[in-house]
Amino acid sequence: MNDEFRGSIMIAEGGKSIPFQIARTYWICDVPSGECRGGHAHKECLECIIAVNGSFEVNLDNGTEKATYRLNHPWEALFVDRGIWRTLDDFSSGAVCLVLASELFEEEDYIREYDDFQDWLSGQE
Repeated sequence: MNDEFRGSIMIAEGGKSIPFQIARTYWICDVPSGECRGGHAHKECLECIIAVNGSFEVNLDNGTEKATYRLNHPWEALFVDRGIWRTLDDFSSGAVCLVLASELFEEEDYIREYDDFQDWLSGQE
């Protein structure tokens, strides 16, 4: 057996290491410095966000509490539950964001305006 380092492999198994079955995968790259991406929430979709290259911040808001996470390792995933407003920003040069989603794309699942998100949250109580 060769002990020479030949790279790393990262594994994400839906329903096991990821708390849902993966229905959709997409990635975000080439984000210009200073740009913000992903300002929205989902009514049903669950997501795991991974920095497969470089780094970026994920800002989460559940309507009462806010948190910011810096992702910069491909072996770490941030779980984002339904009903959480999220934005991505402060992308490093060459950053690649991978998103694993529990649902196929359905425009009706998206809440794209923060005021609409606040209204939706009020209706969930």
